Amino acid sequence: MSETLEHGVPGWRRGFWCLMVTQFQTAFSDNALKNLVILLVLGSALPVEERDTRVALAGALFAAPFILFSMLGGWLADRFSKPLIMGYVKLAEIGIMLFAALALAWGWSALELAAIFLMGCHSALFAPSKYGVLPELLPHDRLSWGNGILELLTFLGIIFGIAAAGLLAETFAGHQGWSGLLLAALAVFGWACSRGICRLPAANPGCAPRINPVTDLWARLRLMRLDRDLWRACWGNTGFFFVAALVQMNLMIYGQDVLRLTQAQNAYLTLALALGIGVGSVAAGYASRGKIEYRLVPIGAAGLALCSLPMGLAGVSLPVFVACLAGLGFSAGLFIVPIAAVLQHRPAPEDKGAVQGAANVLSFLGILAASGAQWVAGQVWHLGPGQIFWLCGACALLTGAYSAISRGRFIEAE
Repeated sequence: MSETLEHGVPGWRRGFWCLMVTQFQTAFSDNALKNLVILLVLGSALPVEERDTRVALAGALFAAPFILFSMLGGWLADRFSKPLIMGYVKLAEIGIMLFAALALAWGWSALELAAIFLMGCHSALFAPSKYGVLPELLPHDRLSWGNGILELLTFLGIIFGIAAAGLLAETFAGHQGWSGLLLAALAVFGWACSRGICRLPAANPGCAPRINPVTDLWARLRLMRLDRDLWRACWGNTGFFFVAALVQMNLMIYGQDVLRLTQAQNAYLTLALALGIGVGSVAAGYASRGKIEYRLVPIGAAGLALCSLPMGLAGVSLPVFVACLAGLGFSAGLFIVPIAAVLQHRPAPEDKGAVQGAANVLSFLGILAASGAQWVAGQVWHLGPGQIFWLCGACALLTGAYSAISRGRFIEAE
């Protein structure tokens, strides 16, 4: 077993790249479907209040399964073979996308929202196995590198999915069933790729079923609290997703109200941010040189704070803003890759899935908290969009400081 952990399982390269393609397709399809439904709502003749309510509901319905079912996904990842779970979840995605195709063809908003909820369930069950399988699949000295590639392809999938939603909305206007069928075909492709992931045994086949997600989450948190590195990485991960969600929400408002950009131009801002994250993630993977390089966490946090400063200044030019946005994304990549690697490496093999499930729950609680923070900052504190970027930088600095206290330099992949 130790030799396998050191050198990876036989055929790990093929299995790793099959996992990467599967993850790219998952991120792409999730965001293509969700944003397609949102664009259809925005383009409808609904009253403004009802339209905005449905847009918010679409986001909430996609996020809710991560809070409700991530712990179940963690138990499944521990109890059964992780590649097996991923294969079954991807198989279920084919049925979900066919259901979405019918909903889009009929134009029934309630069914479209139900399809978004089902895709959220699919992703919530998929994520713990996806993250938990990396330390079982890869040699230890490739773990940070693998995380960098995973984060890059995830964010590229998100961006291309958002762009594809706009293209599908225009290309199949009035015939959106075809959009659903294309996404169903991609789901078949994703399932086929998942079949190429190396077969691995279950990490903890005797793991008892966990029914209550609240008590299960509490038990996982108590377990993580015993490991200082794991505990701080868990909350660093939560803080990262809080800041990332706050930046993303504020970015659309800033682009529209301050920069006076069109919807298409606003999408380019998101592209600059995501490409920065992808490049930063790969850079973090290569900079780690076979270790979990924790010095990158405070460097990333400092970069997030510094890049947010010009973004909040009055009269900042668009080129400067875009450059700072790309720098913000690059710093975020440096920040998250070591933290993600710690979350995968530190738990015992039989607990990796459960820990990933708990981290998923907390990350989406952070995303929901960001929605509340956006409202409080704007409506109660009366901060402008630029000042909210400063708030993001301050939160990133505090999160990085808390997480980096854990280790001074690196965590050995022993």
